[in-house]
This record gives sequence, structure tokens and C-alpha cells, in this order.
Amino acid sequence: MKTLMAIWFSAISAISSTATDASVENTIGQDAPEVTASWKIGRVPSGFPVRFSLLTRGHRQFVAFYDAQHRMTVASRTLDSDEWKYKVLPSIVPWDSHNYVTMAADDGGYLHLSGNMHCVPLIYFRTDRPWDITTFRKVDAMVGRDEGRCTYPKFMRGPQGELIFHYRDGASGRGNEIFNAYDVPSRTWRRLIDQPLIDGKGEMNAYLSGPNLGPDGWFHLAWIWRDTPDCETNHTPSYARSRDLLAWETIDGQRIELPITYETPGTVIDPVPPFAGILNGSLHIGFDSTDQPLASYHKFDEEGNTQVYVARFEEGAWVSRQVSQWAYRWDFRGRGSIPFEIILRSFRPHSQGRLALPYDHIQYGQGLLVIDEQTLEFIGTEPQPVRYPPALSEPQSDIDGMAVRWAEDDGGSNEPGVRYVLRWETLPVHRDRQREGDPPEPSPLVLYKLSTQP
Repeated sequence: MKTLMAIWFSAISAISSTATDASVENTIGQDAPEVTASWKIGRVPSGFPVRFSLLTRGHRQFVAFYDAQHRMTVASRTLDSDEWKYKVLPSIVPWDSHNYVTMAADDGGYLHLSGNMHCVPLIYFRTDRPWDITTFRKVDAMVGRDEGRCTYPKFMRGPQGELIFHYRDGASGRGNEIFNAYDVPSRTWRRLIDQPLIDGKGEMNAYLSGPNLGPDGWFHLAWIWRDTPDCETNHTPSYARSRDLLAWETIDGQRIELPITYETPGTVIDPVPPFAGILNGSLHIGFDSTDQPLASYHKFDEEGNTQVYVARFEEGAWVSRQVSQWAYRWDFRGRGSIPFEIILRSFRPHSQGRLALPYDHIQYGQGLLVIDEQTLEFIGTEPQPVRYPPALSEPQSDIDGMAVRWAEDDGGSNEPGVRYVLRWETLPVHRDRQREGDPPEPSPLVLYKLSTQP
């Protein structure tokens, strides 16, 4: 259970990380990374998990987190220095694991930060000078509409390298997906699309995986619909693609009229009904050796057990195949953040004629599901690649239930054979409510420099 919860934030956030999937793939066949340096950033809440942001751009490095007093905080340094600068921002995180913090830099070197949002007005900060965290200030609006109930902020890059920001407007069970684009010279935001990309029409909302730029040059987007705030009402994994994030189409090239809704034809991967074992955060898009997209997700099998499925578009239709044989049912229910008992990532090329998917299972542990690339039939399981130094992968706290959290770098230093990660420890999620009694002492937040040379 400790191992499962230690990597919970690699997959739970409902904005799946392509970088994480690629990093897992790239560790296959490598030894465990070694620590070459470390820096203690500060102390952070340990009573609940919430994701932090690490951003390395060239020789500059930035960390956004919540300090021991739950205050949104940014730290920065240059890679040749051990001296950190700090900026405390006027935002206090509650006991809500949805309220992660995310950060990006535009082409002018100005920093953008958003977070601490779960169905609340937009919280967004931007620096007034390039790379200078001391000049962060709150910006009350991006475009000034549909910013009253924001959740799941994400920065990404568009097809021309432009900075994109998207978020959910609304709430679980009734929400829309909004996309904004940033203009560097004027330092202003505009709507990328003059309407929601995906519209729940007041009856449901979509939980996104992506859009992520694939090896084929397309942006691939998958999502799961949900009818109510109760997680068991997730259903209908779906898919669309785009070259420019403006014009969208189905997997077979049929043009999609925006906004995408539940009724949009040609988008359904698998008509999984509500209460059938599919959950937001479990749907991912990967690729085979010919760059064909693959959808991976879990749902109940005919016996009611939770199994992994892979779907690929073949001869004019999505074909789904079961690729696990687990005698275990994950019967999740209710509202708020829940511990993930099964964590999936994406299928990726593994070896000649084979694909592999990393998984973590509360009963079956960690591993790789290996399948035949041509038939998508299950071949067997293998050990999962080692992502982190073993000595750091177990909690150092003696408090029962404490688990290790990691945050990968959203940028890069261009140092060959080097990877930076954040590490801290917390108790598991608690349905976004404070536990009874005194919370545990704050946990050290430590930045590690790892050697990734084989």
C-alpha cells in the first residue's frame, strides 16, 4: 500500500502527464537513479496530499508549493547556486487535494502560476519582470468571463509554441472545458476557441486526459464523462484529435462541430455505462511502434472484477480487449478525492513486437502489463522500471499511513544524464476534509538532483 500511495500523484490529477509516461518508458533497462545533490526547500503540510510544481528552464529553477502555514509559496535559484529566494503569495490552501499548484514560463521569461482552485474564482499570478519571483502579482481575470468556478488549471504549449491555459468551468457533473491563448507582446490572454471545447450542457462534465502532442504531430485528447459529483457515475471513454487545437476531428477524420458534447458522433471509444468501474484519471492515450494511438483504462469485467482494457481503431471501429486477469474489484464510490487502488499509465513500445503499460495495484503490486503489438493479446507481466532511488522510496516518518510524494520537472535543465525531482511525505487523501485531532508535523520538501546515466 505504501508503494501505491507513494506514486499517487503521478496519475491521480485528471490532467495526465505525457512527460511522466515518457519518463517511465525511458527508464526501461536502466539502473536505479542515484542522488548527486539535494536541497531542502522548506516544510509543507503532511496531513493531506496536494501536487506541487517544479519548473527548470535553462539555468533557472522554480518550485511552487504550499508552506507549513498552507500559504502558496514560490522558491527560485540558479543551478550554480545553493541560495534560494522565496515569495509568499496571498492564497491559503484548504484540506483539498484537488487544489494543486502549476507553473509555466512564456517566451519572454515571465512566469505564470495558477492553483488552489476547486470550483472557485480564478486564482492566477504573473511576474512583472522576467524570471523574477519577487514581482509575482495577482491578476484578477484572464479574459473576464467563465472564470467564477474554476478547477484543474493546466498550462501547455500549442502547435506554434504559444502558451495555452485550460481549466474546467463549472463543477463535477456539470462543467465545460475552457481554453485560453497568451499573447507575449501585449501580455494578454484571449479565448483560443470562442466557446467551450467540451460542453456538458449542464448535465455532465468531461474529465480530460490531454490534449497531448503525439509522435504523429497530432494533439490527442481523451476524456471520461461524469453525470454527478459521485465518482461511480463516470462513463463513456471518448477521443478526438487536432492539428492546431482549433479544428477537431474523430479518429477516422470526420470533422467535429464544436463544442464537443455527449451527442457528438464518432467520439466514443467504448460505451462503458455509469457504475461500470471506469474512473477519471484512469484513461490514457499511448502509441504503438507505428504511432497509432492506443487507449488504456479500467472497467469491470463480466464477473465484476476490475480489469485493464486497451482499445485501438481497427478497420473502421474502436476495438477493445481485456489485458489483465485480476481477481479484485475496486468498488469506488462517493465524492471528494479518493485513494487510487489501481493506477494505470499509457501503453508504449517495449521490445520488438511488444507493448507495455506500467500499473500499480493495491493487491497485485507494481509491474508492467506486456501485450502483443499486433493482436493486443496479453503476454505476461514484468517488473516495473525503477523511477526513484530505493532509499528514498520508503517513508522516513514513523506515522502510520504516511507515504512518499514526488513531483517531476515540468521543464528541463539540458544537463545530460540529469533529472530533478521534488520529494515530500503526507498522509493519504481524506475526501478533502481535515482529519480529527492535531495534524502531523509538516514534512520536509526536498529537491533532488538525480543521475540517470545507465
